[in-house]
Amino acid sequence: MIHNISNIEEHNLIKGCVNNDRKYQEVLYKKYFQSMYQMCLRYSKDDYTICAILNDAFLTVFKNIHKFESRGSLEGWIRRITFNTLADHFRKENRQMRFLLIDDHSEKIPSYEPELHDYDDIILKINTLKGSFKEVFVKYAIEGYNHKEIGECLSISEGTSKWYLSEARKKLQAMFNLNNSTYQYGK
Repeated sequence: MIHNISNIEEHNLIKGCVNNDRKYQEVLYKKYFQSMYQMCLRYSKDDYTICAILNDAFLTVFKNIHKFESRGSLEGWIRRITFNTLADHFRKENRQMRFLLIDDHSEKIPSYEPELHDYDDIILKINTLKGSFKEVFVKYAIEGYNHKEIGECLSISEGTSKWYLSEARKKLQAMFNLNNSTYQYGK
């Protein structure tokens, strides 16, 4: 058994998982379980549901780890798979979710809480965002990254990350018809 997780270099960990070595799979699971659990906890408080989602997500990770390209971080790749697994779970359960599109750093666009929308509709709208707009929005609003972390992941400045988020929010707000005459800022 591999005892010290921090001593394994990421490329060796990936290689071991690609070779279906259970010891390396266990190390990867233990290394990323807690952060993925915390992400899922934002959407469900049911421990059984979260563990089922995470088991499905890590199964997907292990089945597809040979497709991982080292352009991005392994943790980011696992987060994306975990979030997609989470989304699939809510689609299957036909649940609805509430998203808060809040940006503490921007005064240009007031924060708001949208009406309860069908989860699939929200995901479809987010998926219409292109490139960095989508990446920054998902990392900030869904995965809980701050602008500094996003900047490091995407090799952009914090200011650029804030700009992408602001623009993505504007696009999403337009999609949710927030600019119609029935919505009044400040109420």
